[in-house]
Amino acid sequence: MKELSAKFQALFGAPAARIASAAGRVNLLGEHVDYCGGKVLPAALTLTCRAAFRKNGTGICRIAATTLPEAGIVELDLARTEAYRDLPWGNYQAGVAHVMREEGYRLTGCDILYDCNVPFGAGLSSSAAIEVVTAYVLAVAGGNSVDPVALAKLSQRAENEYCGVACGIMDQFAAAKGRAGHAILLDCAALHYEYVPLELKDCVLVLTNSNRPHRLAESVYNDRRRETEEALRLLRSVLPVSRLAEVSPSELDAHKDMLPPILYRRARHVVTECERVTAGAAALKRGDLLAFGKLLNASHISLRDDYEVTGRPLDALAEAAWSSPACLGSRMTGAGFGGCTLSLVRRSGIARFEETLTARYAAEFGHAPAFYLASAGDGITEEEV
Repeated sequence: MKELSAKFQALFGAPAARIASAAGRVNLLGEHVDYCGGKVLPAALTLTCRAAFRKNGTGICRIAATTLPEAGIVELDLARTEAYRDLPWGNYQAGVAHVMREEGYRLTGCDILYDCNVPFGAGLSSSAAIEVVTAYVLAVAGGNSVDPVALAKLSQRAENEYCGVACGIMDQFAAAKGRAGHAILLDCAALHYEYVPLELKDCVLVLTNSNRPHRLAESVYNDRRRETEEALRLLRSVLPVSRLAEVSPSELDAHKDMLPPILYRRARHVVTECERVTAGAAALKRGDLLAFGKLLNASHISLRDDYEVTGRPLDALAEAAWSSPACLGSRMTGAGFGGCTLSLVRRSGIARFEETLTARYAAEFGHAPAFYLASAGDGITEEEV
């Protein structure tokens, strides 16, 4: 915190008034179902995006990042927030400000220095952490009431409408509402949620970064969303449902002939993944980590074969993890085509697990993966300066 405060002073010529943070997230189960109205099981991480800030008495937000010193200070005029969609860095913050202005929030100029240790492009929602902490900073600075769920919704809308990424609510919700030591069982349609204890006994969650960044807006994410929407449109002619997540596997199989094969596979992933979320939450509640690990494996296979969003780097990491005696289960996490896998590993076998994955992955791709031991943290927090 002292280092962040010193950098803020050097950049902006005055001390920061406050430091806030929002969390990155890992999705344990429930991949690519949030925009289909399903339940998901994310956890906020202790990896966060922190923002030191102060009001500057103008209508301009001056923003900078410790991780992007070459970007310098970017200025955002709060009276013309629509003008920054094409910024190479700063468009997420501008999008949040734009949506908040449209929603009638009082906005005032701020100096903000971001310090993000959520790896970029790793599928751990660094973008959601940036959006949510920006929404919190702007709400607090403008003297508005602070509702974490409302800030999550605003942040999602900014990513959808301003940045052009058709994400669901899960990432922003976890970034805002995470609780240390818990996962969140979240109904993405109704925003009902409950905290599920994440008690891993002699195991730990290991995130393995393929060091192949995904390009979310440039990936097939939006294509998959359109495909699931088309599958829902066809199924609604015979089923009284409003969301694809409401369809059961037996109902889908009964009407599979009315769907083109590719849409059937996309829908099959969604409906079976929704079942895995329910089963996974139940397994965590009763402490059955073996069952939870098997669900991780099944999720990856479904994402690989039915949803086709894994790609060879993530498949290679999952396959190497499955070969490790210390690993109870492993799957990709995030949007796919790069980023991270999530593995449930016995603590006593972590070193050998990492050696195995590094050797096999480097032999195929010529570079090593990176590893993080994942802990569930809190969502929005604020520190005293």
